[in-house]
Amino acid sequence: MQKNDLFELKITDIGVDGEGIGKYEGMTFFVKDACIGDVIRARVIKLKKNYGYARVEEVLTPSTFRIMPKCPIYRQCGGCQIQVMSYESQLMFKQNKVLGNLVRLGHFDEAEIKEKMLPIIGMEEPFRYRNKAQFPVGYDKNGDIVFGFYASRSHNIIPVEDCYLGVEQNKEILGIVKKWMEQYGIAPYDETTGKGLLRHVLIRYGFATREIMVCMIINGKSLPHGAELSGLLREVEGMTSISYNVNTENTNKILGDRTECIWGQAYITDHIKQFAFHISPQSFYQVNPVQTEKLYSCALDFAGLTGKESVWDLYCGIGTISLFLSQKARQVYGVEIVPQAIEDAKNNAKLNGVTNAEFFVGKAEEILPQFYERESKKEADNDRNSAAMLRPDVIVVDPPRKGCDAVCLDTMLKMQPERIVYVSCDSATLARDLRILCDGGYEIQKVQAVDQFGQTVHVETACLLSRKC
Repeated sequence: MQKNDLFELKITDIGVDGEGIGKYEGMTFFVKDACIGDVIRARVIKLKKNYGYARVEEVLTPSTFRIMPKCPIYRQCGGCQIQVMSYESQLMFKQNKVLGNLVRLGHFDEAEIKEKMLPIIGMEEPFRYRNKAQFPVGYDKNGDIVFGFYASRSHNIIPVEDCYLGVEQNKEILGIVKKWMEQYGIAPYDETTGKGLLRHVLIRYGFATREIMVCMIINGKSLPHGAELSGLLREVEGMTSISYNVNTENTNKILGDRTECIWGQAYITDHIKQFAFHISPQSFYQVNPVQTEKLYSCALDFAGLTGKESVWDLYCGIGTISLFLSQKARQVYGVEIVPQAIEDAKNNAKLNGVTNAEFFVGKAEEILPQFYERESKKEADNDRNSAAMLRPDVIVVDPPRKGCDAVCLDTMLKMQPERIVYVSCDSATLARDLRILCDGGYEIQKVQAVDQFGQTVHVETACLLSRKC
């Protein structure tokens, strides 16, 4: 077999990135946009020694899981890796993905994990759920300004007029920005030359408040004709905040360090359950607020709080989980590396009248060991409050995709909380970290997958661990 050969393939499995898997003459092939049960005509695009990659040339016999994707540029964009699958089969895939990673990577017993896994919590509407979008700006081959998303594993912009995962207002806002750029000769940023002004357009939407934020990320010190742009954008219903962010570095990082508000407030407000949150351009805030409420309610339930507990919330962001926990905890301590996020967390606590939450700036893997060492000395002097902080009843962690740092995990084990609630956006690193925690004296009690990202392969998971006696 050689590159570009055509062959018939039956898809019998699905990979962790949503790709179809099938075998042909003893060789395993991975095929993007293929579903379990499909019989396809495939074209070889890459060959390795024992496996290869292929693309779908024609679906000969469609799977019962296959549906017509809603988005017309689904295959080119690649942002919705599994939109071709029915939503019911997406949920089944995600439940099995979490299970498979815990068994394969965490080396947990499959039968035991199945008993502890609750049914996945799906979405009522798996489209139009994202409250944040970041659109890169560029030129197409005809020299016209385009907004869109980067194609998979590249910085080639796929033009997107209306992403079905985002809110409908995004299309109107991008149309206004494009007309403004054309009228005033504002050039898109070219990362190969370092020239051009506008890099990205960041849009945030408050689902509860219907407030809208637009932030222009620029390769410059100021935004020319910003007043004219503000005048146009202010006509959009719900517009609350218009700003620009300065990023003049040759980097893949979207946001720079300085943001200037040119109209309205420097933030928008949104609500999760009874809590209000001020959200700035730099704020980390879950992109699906409807499912976030379900996820955080699950974390609060897993924590088993009665009002007497001391709780640490690691990687706390702007304090969303911390405020949820404060409802039933005696005291909550939040840790986050981003200074602006901690400022937001403190302001959000004040905004909601929460007085039993304290926040620390720094890496969890650095703050915890320092804190542990300092409070250990105080405990030796019989400081009861320090003892409570030193040995919390519950630790909640919601780390980035890379998972928890080894030092952080080690310190958690030294602090010996009765319960650990681990909220994860990557079940692979979750499995790795759970194995370390379980080898250190904990056992898994419950596993709850929550679909926050319909049409994609990503899934959130909340796990409850308890300390072995």
